[in-house]
Amino acid sequence: MRTELFDYDLPGELIAQEPLPVRDASRLMVVDRSTSSIDDRGFVDLLDYLEPGDCMVVNNSRVIPARLHATKTGTGGAVELLLLEKLSKARWTAMSRGAKLRPGAVLELEKGISGEIREGPTDGMVVVAFSSGTGDVEGALESLGEVPLPPYIHRPIEDPERYQTVYSERAISTAAPTAGLHFTPALLEAVEAKGVAIARLELAVGIDTFVPVREEDTDDHRMHEEWYSVGERVTREVNGCDGKVIAVGTTVVRALESAARKAESGDRVAAASGRTSLFITPGYEFRAVDALVTNFHFPRSTLIMLVAAFAGRSLLLEAYRHAVAERYRFYSFGDAMLVL
Repeated sequence: MRTELFDYDLPGELIAQEPLPVRDASRLMVVDRSTSSIDDRGFVDLLDYLEPGDCMVVNNSRVIPARLHATKTGTGGAVELLLLEKLSKARWTAMSRGAKLRPGAVLELEKGISGEIREGPTDGMVVVAFSSGTGDVEGALESLGEVPLPPYIHRPIEDPERYQTVYSERAISTAAPTAGLHFTPALLEAVEAKGVAIARLELAVGIDTFVPVREEDTDDHRMHEEWYSVGERVTREVNGCDGKVIAVGTTVVRALESAARKAESGDRVAAASGRTSLFITPGYEFRAVDALVTNFHFPRSTLIMLVAAFAGRSLLLEAYRHAVAERYRFYSFGDAMLVL
């Protein structure tokens, strides 16, 4: 399909620059695929669309403090690194900007940390090998790094935890699974009190969150691989679900649908982990997911293409036009959509 089919006009002032004071005070647009209806609700009204026996699946990965500042030895040029993927204890793939780099270049960070460029740059990405005078590379990087807010957010937030979900656990992601940012502990308790199981999986959110689809045809785009894990417990909960399987976020959809490809006949998903480059576009047949909670996404992004595949492209673009007209807040700190 032509990439331009997933474009829409968005006034810049609708891009949310900070989270609301209360997580679940955001708005919720409800899109019903069976009736093509669009309703405006509040996020806490999500409970009205859940039924006993449903299973809600979340991505409990946590955002690593992935943004690092360094200077290039010899020139003193400033370099910013965004850590993307851990290759070994001290080697990372990272996006770089600032001073020009090439293999062999040495970067100096604070607290006795240095990094040597081993590969790249290729498309703005490098492989960096870090070392520390104390030997504790991982601990030093964590203490130096900053949680990387998306580039369209132009000021820091007072509390970096607001860019983490309240159920986040292991720090493996470069960006937050933002559909989950709307949940509070009290709302999660209310979900479970209604008889809805909450299942947790992991997907390490990676570079495709930042990189738009540049090809004119979606068939020519290649997704970067992301690590995921659908464990035995979530597998039992999803396969045993008597109601709807509700994915909280596009990362959950990709993980579940990747696990669905390994499932035996009669099961929705199989326990699976590894790397996935699954690229979901209209025409895809969903095997594991019945409903989707998601935020509003970039034009021409792999994320909006996935949601278009689930909701239907025409209905989704109608919903986005409605969101603009009704002044919904967009992107990471914005409002949410429920697609039924």
